[in-house]
Amino acid sequence: MIISMIVAMDEQNGIAKDGRMPWHISTDLRRFKALTLGHHVVMGRKTFDSIGKALAGRVNVVVTRQAGFAAPGCLRACSLAQALTLAEQAGETEVFVIGGGQIYAQALPLAQRIYLTRVHTDAQADAFFPALAEGEWQEGEVVHCPAGARDDFAYTFSILSRLTKPPIDV
Repeated sequence: MIISMIVAMDEQNGIAKDGRMPWHISTDLRRFKALTLGHHVVMGRKTFDSIGKALAGRVNVVVTRQAGFAAPGCLRACSLAQALTLAEQAGETEVFVIGGGQIYAQALPLAQRIYLTRVHTDAQADAFFPALAEGEWQEGEVVHCPAGARDDFAYTFSILSRLTKPPIDV
């Protein structure tokens, strides 16, 4: 199973401000949906709360320490490891970690691929994606896109692949 991360971040690796995405980029949202449909998506509880509901057409796994957490259309995992095990046991081929900052930090050492949308702005974010170690990732496909009527800022789509093999133990 491939462990992938999918993230939109600003020039300072900012991913959220006050619990929300600090931009609206319709093209990125369509790309996110196209990539994740039919797959497991793993998110922290705060990310789930910001979305407000399960994402249709995907197996939603919410990582939380809240023992009583339950949400329609979601599975609960008490750790990232448990979330990844649920996906693997279900026969998942590619699992997508979709945020937030704490879950990204935990998943980064295990990830093999990152679907990155670099939003060309400084959103004054208060939640961040962890720094990527130089020499560990190779940039593949890159698409530069201008701001438009439905996209607040210019942005760049890219796919990063890990050059070094992540640890096997989940």
